[in-house]
Amino acid sequence: MSDTRTKLVLIGAGSAMFTKGLVADMIRDTALGPWELGLCDIDPEALETADGLCRRMVEATETDITIQASEDRRDLLPDADVVVTTIGVGGRRAWEADVFIPRTYGVVQPVGDTAMPGGISRAMRMIPALVAIAQDVGELCPRAWFFNYSNPMTANCWAIRQATSCAVVGLCHGTFNVSRQLMGLVGAPVGASTTRFAGLNHLTFIHDLRWQGRDMWPVVREKLNAVCPDSFIADNPFSWSLFEAYGAYPSANDRHVTEFFPERFPGGAYYGKTLGVDAYSFEETIAGGDRIYAHMRAQALGEEPLDDWIFEHAAGEHEQLLSILRSLRFDRREIFAVNVPNRGTVPNLPPEAVLEIPAVATASGLYPMQVPDFSDALAAIVLRKLAAIRLTVEAALRGDRNLFVEALLADGAVTDRSVAQAMRDELLEAHRQHLPYFFPQNAAV
Repeated sequence: MSDTRTKLVLIGAGSAMFTKGLVADMIRDTALGPWELGLCDIDPEALETADGLCRRMVEATETDITIQASEDRRDLLPDADVVVTTIGVGGRRAWEADVFIPRTYGVVQPVGDTAMPGGISRAMRMIPALVAIAQDVGELCPRAWFFNYSNPMTANCWAIRQATSCAVVGLCHGTFNVSRQLMGLVGAPVGASTTRFAGLNHLTFIHDLRWQGRDMWPVVREKLNAVCPDSFIADNPFSWSLFEAYGAYPSANDRHVTEFFPERFPGGAYYGKTLGVDAYSFEETIAGGDRIYAHMRAQALGEEPLDDWIFEHAAGEHEQLLSILRSLRFDRREIFAVNVPNRGTVPNLPPEAVLEIPAVATASGLYPMQVPDFSDALAAIVLRKLAAIRLTVEAALRGDRNLFVEALLADGAVTDRSVAQAMRDELLEAHRQHLPYFFPQNAAV
């Protein structure tokens, strides 16, 4: 990073909640400023919303942040110190197709952005876009830190690393947030506690939990066996069943974790409810996103006043980014959850696989910590899911329709090849305009 103004380019700035949260953190954080913020989104309306909201926030606080906005990332990338991608190709309408098309085949999902057919379909359009971005980063700002928040995280980062020379780092607040919930469960302050973990994004197993060196799993088990369980326990019965079986708790709770075990929830049946319907309703998630965006846009255009809370620190995907940048800048050697190639960090998992693992942020870079005690039982779960992810990456990079089907079958939510083929065809056709590798005549990344 430069010694004067830190230049951060946010690609996918139309993700209003992330952008709002990041700018609020930048306004409060004087240690890393002053800032130059580049906002990019290929949707003109979304870019207008992000630009307007950020400018209003900066003007209201008289913060030293200069802002540039462009639909063309190449206008913004030169001399960037940090590049962040939060893109969602096709937006919420494409996300709906990822979930609603499989529903017609009896495959029900609560999220649909990481695993199962929805996550696989999403990867097909996300990977070409992210590879193109990575190529521009490599050309225009090769020394920049490149952080990706876009899902499906594991497949996206794996594909970028495989197709380009960019050392992308995947970030997600899930493991941090679940660690915080576990500490709250045992009454331990987050700053005085530690965890160790490994796995896949949205299926990361926290297998060691300590407060001032003391093993806290016995305390957790006491809470688990209490007559009136804590709401964190009551709200995540499947994740806690995995803890009882394996002695490790999976991030990021039931909403995501259930999608890695579709065979255990036929038809979405989930403890008397249906996943994605009355348990973690997908429609409510989409409607909530639409409402938040409309509210953010009204504030961006000056149609509504800025919320009083808009400048406060809020939990969310953005919340650790500046902490990582501070640790890198000032050599604080703090530990974060990152998605990077394994390369021997977890000995019983493939070295080339992208895993979510702990890493120390130092002035000379991010250094993954060894996780030599990740159990073979947990590794077996991860290996099973890596097969589908590897096929997903290959299908997306090649535009290979047959491998798309193989990825669907390996994932486990679909077991009939003819169903997988029909589902593939519908998903590809629904997203045709966003699939340059499958439909080269439409290529425009």
